[in-house]
Amino acid sequence: QVQLVESGGGLVQPGGSLGLSCAASGITFRLYRMDWYRQAPGRQRELVATITTEGSTTYADSVKGRFTISRDNAKNMVYLQMDRLKTEDTAIYYCNAVRTATIFDYWGQGTQVTVSS
Repeated sequence: QVQLVESGGGLVQPGGSLGLSCAASGITFRLYRMDWYRQAPGRQRELVATITTEGSTTYADSVKGRFTISRDNAKNMVYLQMDRLKTEDTAIYYCNAVRTATIFDYWGQGTQVTVSS
């Protein structure tokens, strides 16, 4: 059974930092590209950051320079370090595992991040 479990969300003040984690099980983790998405109320889900199986990273323009995605294949974990948070970063953050060129595409249940003073 495949499971992606996010953790680390919460309430933080603008300018603060928060680190999200996603624990994967039931998949050969090193074969999966890992993405972080977010969805704010009334908005579509958007791609925030990607890390490939080789460790290459890409970011949405809105978070570039503030967020850092990383992975630990030995622990089956992917992380999102979020710095200099803004109120517009408030959203539910989702972990996504994709095995490229296959139908295998899995989602976590999401973790709430609220940036507010």
